[in-house]
Amino acid sequence: MLLPLRAPRLTVHTPLHPALLFARNGFAVSGFDLDPSKVTMLQRGESYIRHISETVIAEHIQNKRFQATTDFSHLREMDAILICVPTPLDPHREPDLSFVRNTVEVLTPHLRRGQLVVLESTTYPGTTEEVVLPILEKSGMQCPISPYVTDGRDVTASEEREADFLLAFSPEREDPGNQQFQTHQVPKIIGGVNASSARGAQALYSRAFEQTHLVSSTRAAEMTKILENTYRAVNIALVNELKLLCLRMRIDIWEVIEAAKTKPFGFTAFYPGPGLGGHCIPIDPFYLTWKAREYEFPTRFIELAGEINASMPEHVMVSLVDALNQRKQCLQDARVLVLGIAYKKDIDDPRESPSLKIMELLQARGARVDYHDPYFPRLPKCENTISASKAWNLERFVTSSFCFWAHSFGLTIDRSLGFIKHPRLKTWPTTSSPRLRSFGPSPELKWALLRWIQVAQPPLLGLLWVGAPKHVWRLVSAPCCASLKDASEHRESLS
Repeated sequence: MLLPLRAPRLTVHTPLHPALLFARNGFAVSGFDLDPSKVTMLQRGESYIRHISETVIAEHIQNKRFQATTDFSHLREMDAILICVPTPLDPHREPDLSFVRNTVEVLTPHLRRGQLVVLESTTYPGTTEEVVLPILEKSGMQCPISPYVTDGRDVTASEEREADFLLAFSPEREDPGNQQFQTHQVPKIIGGVNASSARGAQALYSRAFEQTHLVSSTRAAEMTKILENTYRAVNIALVNELKLLCLRMRIDIWEVIEAAKTKPFGFTAFYPGPGLGGHCIPIDPFYLTWKAREYEFPTRFIELAGEINASMPEHVMVSLVDALNQRKQCLQDARVLVLGIAYKKDIDDPRESPSLKIMELLQARGARVDYHDPYFPRLPKCENTISASKAWNLERFVTSSFCFWAHSFGLTIDRSLGFIKHPRLKTWPTTSSPRLRSFGPSPELKWALLRWIQVAQPPLLGLLWVGAPKHVWRLVSAPCCASLKDASEHRESLS
């Protein structure tokens, strides 16, 4: 039982990327969301995600390839339904599948024969079969689980039982802000509860993605995404721990990583940071940890990696306090300016951002915290624990006593010079420097910060992290401008 491939009708719950991708490839796409404000914006051709073009949205709406609605009764008209909803952790750090369950329960009354349902939300192995399928079968229709084998391209089953609807899992593999790989270029992993479901999902995704890769079950597909994110979480934790060791040993971890990268095999570079951010890496591995308890299997690597990564904001705070002590100052009532709220550069997504955690820690210790981020004129509403921090315009930077640089700007502080410097710049940039323009979203802001050091000569402590692999945080215990003499030595190159 395959999807009709002639002007198929598709519904996508929440994310814009897959919706617009399918619309671009000839599908009539409906986006369903419970948030009426998002739906209203989309109906006007506006984007609630900064890096998604409003022109593209308006074009697809005009061509009747995309529409947004809160009316779930239209689900019956669709040929395929993609579920892309959040899968967070609850306050006890256990999987919260309420968004998945609620969505499936809403669509079940509108399910019809021949429809394909695909779960894309990252989750633990077994969710599609154990959570989604039983709810869908409350409709009275059946989709039997049956084994099949695959070589990644084709599916073979010794016995195929007829299904009333099709059910598959195909994880999102997004990297927001990545200009090197577009969504359609990333191979789509697909696993079905049976051979017909796998073929149906492959027929759908092959229309929009350059490559698909079939696996033998939904459980294998679910585990694939968990493995990808666990791999990153564990390796980031390893390099975070080595960073702390290198600080004590007075070894430059950046030099070590760059040297190790010269090996053409057997090494992949990971970089330290102030903590993990985003909706995947800090969360997804713990879905597997929770599921592993069912099999009485401790996931020690995952749990240890989580402890190390979660401790990094506290390490930043300890380092900040130590640096202030060296200047005979305390954190109480210190003015701290945080630059960057998102969990990585070039995006407007604050989920699990270490910036927010560090702002909480700063305020808890009596610091007076403000922030600047061109993507966030206001702090996210979900962060209620941060009190009345206000956004600053660039003109107000010179009034701060201490500055905390975050990941949006790709700048760091040179340990020997005590000046702000980009880690890949060998010489101090000028306003016309093409190399300066090549880094990050805001070269004007970078230049202004460089000028700030020259003009303001603030009693400044600088901290920086960045989300992109090549621009990772450094901590400097010395003041940025050690003296007027140090500043004047570079005045000519900064002017």
